[in-house]
Amino acid sequence: MEKKLTQAEIDERVAILKRFRGLLEEQRNKFREYLLVLEKQESKIADDDGEAVSSHADLEANILKNIAGLQKVIVPMQSMYKAVAADVSAEDKAEVLKVQNDLAQIQQQVLAQNEKNQHLLREHISQIREQLDTLMTNNPYRGKRSVYAEKVHTGNLVAIEV
Repeated sequence: MEKKLTQAEIDERVAILKRFRGLLEEQRNKFREYLLVLEKQESKIADDDGEAVSSHADLEANILKNIAGLQKVIVPMQSMYKAVAADVSAEDKAEVLKVQNDLAQIQQQVLAQNEKNQHLLREHISQIREQLDTLMTNNPYRGKRSVYAEKVHTGNLVAIEV
């Protein structure tokens, strides 16, 4: 015997569905924003713009904090959605599934771009270290004492004749 849902139960399930879908869409948008930041960061790494890379890293941290906050809300909403999913229309399930698939795809793009940026940064840091080593070994004053660092004996008495 199938239980007939009351209007209040149906409204509650619709609200859960809408909230869950809205949270997934919001998270998808945050990941798109994060991907955009990573793509811009890649060009700044290539341009050797340290200030811009640093500001992008700060922006990245803020976006990741927002994503983590959203994830804390999505997990319980997902459990609630699964509990009522049997009574959700196929069309609504398809919409949620589409958003989840889009989100998963964007997450993969973010991971790939992040790995690419890390590789570029490692290469860049390696080049800077090589340049520093080259400067240190080719420095003509390397190993020589500065004339200003030598101790020179100077007199401490002054003879004044009038």
